Amino acid sequence: MEIEKHELVPKHILLNEKEKEEVLKKYGITLKDLPRILSSDPMAKALNAKVGDIIKIIRKSPTAEVSEYYRVVVKG
Repeated sequence: MEIEKHELVPKHILLNEKEKEEVLKKYGITLKDLPRILSSDPMAKALNAKVGDIIKIIRKSPTAEVSEYYRVVVKG
């Protein structure tokens, strides 16, 4: 079974450079301000994410129905 298809794994999306800049500008932050995800994480590997990339994670939420998280890929 592919990890990204498992029912307990939320949807992960690798942002392109334009989307990455839009997120940083929208929230007025830098990469250092984002939570981290290791490059060795199974989903980071599945997305072929590189250090410095941003991954958008979409999770189901009991209160907001859907919530979006952003994580920056770091070496690990």
